This record gives sequence, structure tokens and C-alpha cells, in this order.
Amino acid sequence: MIYLFRIYQWLIAAPILLVLTLLACLMTAVCTLLFGHRTGAYWAPMIWSRCICALLFIRVKVCGRELLDKKQSYVFVANHQGAFDIWAIYGYLGRPFKWLMKKSLEKVPVVGATCRYAGHVFVDDSSIAGIKETISDAEKTLKEGMSLVIFPEGSRTYDGRMRPFKRGAFMLAAEFNLPVVPIAIDGAFKAMPRTTYNVTPCTIRLTIHPPIVPPEKGFNTKRLMSECRRQINSSLPPSHQDPAD
Repeated sequence: MIYLFRIYQWLIAAPILLVLTLLACLMTAVCTLLFGHRTGAYWAPMIWSRCICALLFIRVKVCGRELLDKKQSYVFVANHQGAFDIWAIYGYLGRPFKWLMKKSLEKVPVVGATCRYAGHVFVDDSSIAGIKETISDAEKTLKEGMSLVIFPEGSRTYDGRMRPFKRGAFMLAAEFNLPVVPIAIDGAFKAMPRTTYNVTPCTIRLTIHPPIVPPEKGFNTKRLMSECRRQINSSLPPSHQDPAD
């Protein structure tokens, strides 16, 4: 059966997904121009992500979406198991947001330019000036009532367990005094780990934890990072939990 799926994935699904990706980029640019960054840049990628999951037989189940206030901006932080993390969140989080993504992704043909035009925030941590520019871009995005989604590990895991968190996401949350929402992703590592481009049909689960509201004196970034990591870790199966947490 798996051999039949491989034939389907590469000879049928892959060409369709390539066309869908180009169409999604075009529609994102057009809708952003017509309807603005908040909604115009959201619907095409959301539909694109759901199509990718459907074509590759990936089911996504979401728990905890009711905990979110539609009128509130958040900083969402999630573990990074594989490429399907992006499509699962884009397709099924259920609210407009912008990614905080690595600067290197801006160089990806077509996709990088579309992300920049759609208002996603690229992280440049190579210099103090770059960090200041990142904060400035994020501030403009959040002032429009938008949320941010960040993978604080910075890159995908090799073994399914969480990598160490970087403090940037939590420093941004502290800087803008926004509630932080941990999201645990389980199943994306099985769907497609970073060591292969072959997909394994399965179910991905997104567990949205209650927002962590800033205290009166603001966040302690070290404690915030530790609490987010603890909550995400608690929602993962034992095989993917980090014993240190």
C-alpha cells in the first residue's frame, strides 16, 4: 500500500500541489492588494494549506480553539516537528495571523516575495540593526490587531523531541505586553520529518493551551519561556517529551 501511495504522492499529488502553491501565491498578492493585510493575506494560504493536507491524506484535529478571544492579539508559540506544522496551523488555527520567520526564507523563489508582500515578519538576528528592524516590523503588525506565530526552536526537530527554545519570541511578547499562547503539535514528525520528503498519512493534533496573560509588572522572559515549554511538553506523547522538562 505504501508503494502505491508513493506513486500517487510524486506523480499525481506533487504536480497538483505545485500548481496550487503558485495559485495561492498569486491569490494572496491579489487579495492583499484588494482587501488589506488582515484578511486578504489569510484566506488563500488557509485554503491552500487545507488542500495540501487533504491531497496527502493528513487529518488535523484542533483542541482548545474556544479559549481564544477573536478580538485579542496573541503571540502563539509552537513546537516544530516538521513541514506540516506550517500547513496545520495555517489551515486550522482559525484566525488571521502573521508568521515570524527566518530571514533566509525570504530568498525562496516566489514564496519569499509573497510572504514579504503579505506582511509576514522576517527575523534578522545577524546584527543589532537587524534585531531593531524585526521589532519595528512586528510592532507595526501587532498594532493592526494581528497575531504572530513563532516556532521558538528556530528549526525542525531531528528526533521528534523539542529542541532548546530561543528567547526572541518571548522577548517580543514582553516588549508588546501581549498574551502568549502555547500550541503543542503532535503528528507532524510522523507525517514528514526533516530527513525526508516522503509523506506518511496520519493525524496531526493541535492542542491550544490557555493564554498566558502578562502580569502587572510584565513578563519575566525566562519564566515565560519555561512555562510555555512545560505546557507544550505536557501535551506530547511520552516518546516525544523532553525528560528535562
